[in-house]
Amino acid sequence: MFDKLEKVKSRYHQISEMLSDPGIIGDQNEFRKLSKEFSGLEGIVNSYNDYVKTKKDAEDNRKLLFETNDSEMKEMAKEEQERLDNKISEIEKEIKELLVPKDPADDKNAILEIRAGTGGEEATIFAADLYRMYMRYFEKKGWKVDTIDFSDASNPGGLKEAVLNVSGKSIYGDLKYESGVHRVQRVPKTEASGRVHTSAASVAVFPEAEDFDIEVNENDLKIDVFRSGGAGGQNVNKVETAIRITHIPSGIVVQCQDERSQLKNKLKAMKVLRSRLYEFELEKRDRELTSQRKNMVKSGDRSDKIRTYNFPQNRLTDHRIGLTLYNLSDIMEGDLDEIIDRLKTADRAERLSETE
Repeated sequence: MFDKLEKVKSRYHQISEMLSDPGIIGDQNEFRKLSKEFSGLEGIVNSYNDYVKTKKDAEDNRKLLFETNDSEMKEMAKEEQERLDNKISEIEKEIKELLVPKDPADDKNAILEIRAGTGGEEATIFAADLYRMYMRYFEKKGWKVDTIDFSDASNPGGLKEAVLNVSGKSIYGDLKYESGVHRVQRVPKTEASGRVHTSAASVAVFPEAEDFDIEVNENDLKIDVFRSGGAGGQNVNKVETAIRITHIPSGIVVQCQDERSQLKNKLKAMKVLRSRLYEFELEKRDRELTSQRKNMVKSGDRSDKIRTYNFPQNRLTDHRIGLTLYNLSDIMEGDLDEIIDRLKTADRAERLSETE
């Protein structure tokens, strides 16, 4: 562990020098990447420096403990030794956690997609409920939300699909655990016999890619322009402003029809495309790094059923960590912090066990 810490410290000082290099300062992309890496290493280096200092203090105090004949001084040295030994243990634990590889995308903004799944009209209503839940959560967190695409379902109160760009501080690090199939169990309003139905909606979360994260070749794109559709009235444009972009090598298709400007819709669609391609590369890297990992809290497979919302029992169950909460009504109002915190803790503990 200490060899690794020395390498981290060496890299930290190396980046510190590089950040004052005029050539680096002039290259904004490189400067931004190095600044982010420098910031990520700072906590480890500070803890390591604290550890080295505390170890030296403990050694000096231990000498005093054995050399002094003064009973009062010896008692004080014993108390100090206990304090320093405890502090060393705490710092060691802290350093181990800090050394767990951090997802490089955690600090990024996120693209969040909600789509109605199996279950007919009830699935579209549940998708709309999830949309409302997340919007309440974003509002409580003070995050900014920009709509990229929004498609109402044909039935009243239903949602076919929504694509949102969420920005703020460390958004993806919180929202990435929401990717997967969300299942609902409740009595639909249209069910006369009172029978509980099961339907589902899917949620996908991508880190928002910046220009330097992923390069997209214009020759690999097929761009279609069409008229925006929607619920009717002013939601339907009479001119062709909606954009659909197909990335030919990967087959990924994205579209945006929220803006009245064709250019703005294209820029938003390109942002989603870059983010999907970037996440694809991250998942490929994670599969290589965690090929032996049996239980992943954040699964890259969006066909996984991650959560069940049982309305008759006011119960939510997250199947990845076996978490059951009986405050579903509060959760649907955007109280997601407890769930996300538990998932982050489980993920961190899992990754920490892999390094031991």
